Amino acid sequence: MLGIDARAARYTWTAALVLILLCLVYLMRTTVFVFIVALLFGYLLAPLVNVIDRFLPGKRTRTPALAIAYLIFLAVLFVGITQIGSRVIEQANALARSMPAMLSRFEQPSDSLPASVNAFKAQIVQKAQAQLDRSSGDIISSLPRAGARILSVAGNLAYVVIVPILGFFFLKDGREMRRRFLEMIDDDRRRALMDDLLADVNLLLAHYMRALLILSLATFTSYSIFFGILGVRFGILLAAFAGMLEFIPTIGTVSAAAIVVIVTAVSGGPFLGALIFVVVYRIFQDYLLSPLLMRAGVQLDPLFVLFGVFAGAELAGVPGAFLSVPVLAFIRVIYRRIRQQRLVAGQVHAVPDAPA
Repeated sequence: MLGIDARAARYTWTAALVLILLCLVYLMRTTVFVFIVALLFGYLLAPLVNVIDRFLPGKRTRTPALAIAYLIFLAVLFVGITQIGSRVIEQANALARSMPAMLSRFEQPSDSLPASVNAFKAQIVQKAQAQLDRSSGDIISSLPRAGARILSVAGNLAYVVIVPILGFFFLKDGREMRRRFLEMIDDDRRRALMDDLLADVNLLLAHYMRALLILSLATFTSYSIFFGILGVRFGILLAAFAGMLEFIPTIGTVSAAAIVVIVTAVSGGPFLGALIFVVVYRIFQDYLLSPLLMRAGVQLDPLFVLFGVFAGAELAGVPGAFLSVPVLAFIRVIYRRIRQQRLVAGQVHAVPDAPA
């Protein structure tokens, strides 16, 4: 009666609701990120829980298997912190104390090197020294705000405790949550679409997180062994740093490689050997191991991944870079499922009615 098209109005309201939802997610971004990290943590423990649950006798809930899995996780974490974490902290303190002297020695020109290489070394030292001075200044200027920083650290520690607790509930009630969510959808066709979509997302996140964990462990193990053979100073620290940065696609791996090479060169270690090893290992991991692990989950074009990582880092820093690949893969899954359903629906409508 008012000349308003019902279809256009429906699309407008849908777009408005999506924008409102995005605004709410942005306002609650810290809470949303914590829940996402807890969900991904649950996917890391899910294989262990499933194996334990399969071997426990009798019909019961998953709670005993979850309890045993968490005990194993805490034991592994304790051993890792006591055996590896202490050495990482020791080497980090040693690196911080010896960095000024190492930079000073590294800056000295060498007669056996070309002038351009000596100039490049001086530029590296100047940038590193400026960064150290800036960091020191930030620490000194932040002393009056120590109380607020302590509260912030306490909040971060609370998140460390909350994430495993939330992960426990995701593992315990995830299947029931999925079933109840699907029951809320009345239309059979949409329910089937959502069921397939959830199955794809489950496969995506499971393979992605397990692949990241394997890549991280492979990086730490390979770097530790090779640096131990070469006698690289701060080898455990560099290996741990490279392993952790595997969880940040592209940016993390490139940054880790650059830091490993620079620290090895500045500390007077086997610079050429470390450089060759990093290049060979990156080729092996990026073109053989990573595609093998990711083939059943994330299937994205490398250029698209680079765009997503840089865009995510610009929008939300490290959390944005960390979540960029799963978000892009999630969008791809949605597009593929909706397109597949439309193609099937189009084929059904195109089939002529059978003659009487």
